[in-house]
Amino acid sequence: MTNSKLHFGIKIIAVVNGIAAILHLLFWIFAFNRLPSMYSLRNTAEQVNLATTYGFGTADMIWSVPLLFIGSIGLLRNKTIGWLAAHLANVLYWYSLTVILIRDTFSNSISPGTILFLPFAIFSFWAAYFLWKTRLSFL
Repeated sequence: MTNSKLHFGIKIIAVVNGIAAILHLLFWIFAFNRLPSMYSLRNTAEQVNLATTYGFGTADMIWSVPLLFIGSIGLLRNKTIGWLAAHLANVLYWYSLTVILIRDTFSNSISPGTILFLPFAIFSFWAAYFLWKTRLSFL
């Protein structure tokens, strides 16, 4: 399958992943500049909550952003590595949003990250199905 014959669904996944990568990057740059220092908090519970936020941000910068970019570019170029990276990014959404939704449910609050990234997590279920269905195009 050449670039001109890429399935429309693959193009959609590539574009959405590219947008998600940029949003992740900008969100965490903004958040890291606005979050207080770990050592400025005196309450242990607040320190743990802040450490979790820093952990998610760091993990997103190390794993999600590169996988989303690689997936986006790789899918547009019809490369197997793009297909794999897009799948791995989907799994990261499922994992992290599960943790975040449970945290938000038990704390009775919805974080800005949940609002921003939940649509991408929901989209990732369809994307994983579609990527699997079209896997032979990438092998």
